[in-house]
This record gives sequence, C-alpha cells and structure tokens, in this order.
Amino acid sequence: MSLVVQKFGGTSVADVDRIRHVAGVVAATRAAGHELVVVVSAMAGETNRLLALARQAARTPDDRESDVLVATGEQVTAALLALTLQDTGVDARSFLGHQIRIETDSAFSRARIVRVDVDRLRRALGAGTVAVVAGFQGVDGEGSITTLGRGGSDTSAVALAAALGADTCEIYTDVDGVYTSDPRIVPQARKLDRIAYDEMLELASLGAKVLQIRSVEFAKRYRVPVHVRSTFSGAPGTWVVEEDSRMEEVSVAGVAYDRDEAKLTILRVPDRPGVAARLFGPIARANIVVDMIIQNASADGTTDLTFTVARGDYAKARALVDETARQIGAQGVTGQTDVAKVSVVGIGMRTHAGIAARMFEVLGAEGINVQMISTSEIKVSVVVDEKYTELAVRALHDAFIGGPRP
Repeated sequence: MSLVVQKFGGTSVADVDRIRHVAGVVAATRAAGHELVVVVSAMAGETNRLLALARQAARTPDDRESDVLVATGEQVTAALLALTLQDTGVDARSFLGHQIRIETDSAFSRARIVRVDVDRLRRALGAGTVAVVAGFQGVDGEGSITTLGRGGSDTSAVALAAALGADTCEIYTDVDGVYTSDPRIVPQARKLDRIAYDEMLELASLGAKVLQIRSVEFAKRYRVPVHVRSTFSGAPGTWVVEEDSRMEEVSVAGVAYDRDEAKLTILRVPDRPGVAARLFGPIARANIVVDMIIQNASADGTTDLTFTVARGDYAKARALVDETARQIGAQGVTGQTDVAKVSVVGIGMRTHAGIAARMFEVLGAEGINVQMISTSEIKVSVVVDEKYTELAVRALHDAFIGGPRP
C-alpha cells in the first residue's frame, strides 16, 4: 500500500458539484488500496472575496486578522469534502493547520513553514481514514493562525508529503500538466512528460503559475515526486522529478513570462562601500523581494543602479528608495511599471553554448529592446516593455522549441 498526497486547487473545488467530482477521484484512489491525505484550497474566488471584506472593514487591514479571515476559505472546503466523502461511504475527517500543527514563522500573509507534526495524520491513516487537510494555513509559535501566501496550498501538500515520506504528491488543477509555454499565447506549446526540479523551480519563479515556487523547493529538497495533472481528465500529466541525462539533450525546456514586474532606477549613486546596503536594507526589512539588479558605474565616481520588484510592491519600494536616495545624495529616482520579464529555461543550457546570443538575436529581429538581463546556469531572463510580452514569448518559443512533436 503506497501513501499518496493529493492536492485540489480552487477551480477543482469551485462548487459543491465539483467537490462531488473530487470526492469521486479521492474514492477511486482509496479503493485502489492507497493511504491518502487530501489537501484542498478555498473555492475559486473565495480568498479574493474575503480580502475584499477585510478592505471594507478597515482602510489598511491588519495582516494577522486578515490571515484569520482568509484561512476560513480552506476550512469550508475541507469540511465540505469530508462530508461528501462520508456521504459516499468513505471514512474521512478534516484537519486544519493548527490541528495537525503545521508550524510557521510569524510573517502573516506570507509565512514560511518551520516544522510539520504528522503524528495525528499517521494515526488517522492507520485507522483507514482519508485525511482532508485545509491547505494554505498554519500556526505560529504563539498559536496565531498564519497563511502561506498565494498558491500556498501547493506548499502545504508537498510539505506534508515530505514529512510523511509519501510515495507521490499529486497536484490536481485545471490544466493537464506543465507546458513549454503558456498555451493561451503560444498555441503550439506542448505538454512535458517530465521536467527536472531545477527547471520547474526556475519556471515557477519566472511567472509560470502551474506550481507555487516554495512547493517546488520542498519537493527538490526532500525528493518528493510531484505529478501535476488535471482534475477533469484521467490522462497522465507532468512529473516533476530529479533530472536525468535525457533532459540535458534539450537546450530549452520552456519559455516563461511575468507581467507582475516594475523597475526602479536610482541615478548617480555615490560609488562607495556600503551604499548598496543602505539602499536595499529598508526594502528587505519591508519584506519586499528584489529580483533583477544591474549597476552601471561611470567615470565621475557615481553609478546608476536599477532593480525590479513585484508590481504590487512598487509604490512601497519607491517611497523607501526616494527617502534613501535623498539621504545618500543620489541625483534622483525613476520608475517604470509597464515592463515584463521573459525567460528561457533548460538544464541543457549547461552543455549547449550560445543560448543567450541566440535569444538576443531573436528579440532584435522582432524590434524588441532588452532593458535588463539576468542569467543563471539554466536560465536567461530579460526585461522588456510589457506591450512586447506575447510577441517575445512566441518568437522565443518558435526559435528554441518549435511546434508539437510528431
């Protein structure tokens, strides 16, 4: 008997009829002889509805109280699925984050998991019970309810799979796997049978919405095989696994994009030790994640420093940078919110030369100006004007991946 963790996203549990469908998938897995833990998200749109209520109640909602509020979305789904399973003759029981004790830090609305206690789950499994767990939530050391950020139910599922030593973590969603790019803008994008953890990690961090980035980090760290598949189809999806030699034969596995980008430039920054720390320290303390950074030194002892943040953090970051720029004697700050990041990813880049050069050549041929460049061992990312996003993605997909396999 193998142990399987299944996670169902918001569209999979959008209403009671879909919850009944999910119950059928769960019951079939249980009937096949598997021990089973099921992690659920809130119904589609419910988290946004609850956050809107919080904004009606307070001009600036407190993060702790907001977490108490939005965590109820997953609680409702867990209870409904457990009730539906019981009604069909399957022994099931729901569990909330604090009942299992998924312990996190106290960074409300974006908490990180510190420790998972699975003793209670093991007892339920030992009794033949299907454990239905509310995803996205945990509890800090003071007993306060916390949430793990958008897509946090993926992280809940993979963390539980790692703690339980599960054989598989199945992520059920409204797509049937991981594609070489977004099929909505690249019609010839194809589904991948397998993708390496590192490739999926890069794609998740670069804008691909199939898996939440921290869930991939957990999967890689604890070697949890993850199967991304559709709730509404019995077809195999995409396995996210450790890399093998065959994966290196393909130079580029996917093309990703992220429109949730904003760019800030501090002009004529004094070029002396400690200045960068003064600029980025307040941003880090505000829990704003900085992505790409470039610095251009000039002969007059100053430098221009440009970096990107999530668009939702732009106003907050701009205010902090404006203040620090005045303190250090920089000339000023400029910003741009109509930019996007486009990336090519593949572990085959380690052994295939010329990927960056070819990428710039393709973009140049389309008249797309590259504003910033960032590279790693297995990816090249560029910042471009947002209006060129789809053109850039399609051109790069055609150049590196092409159409569907015969």
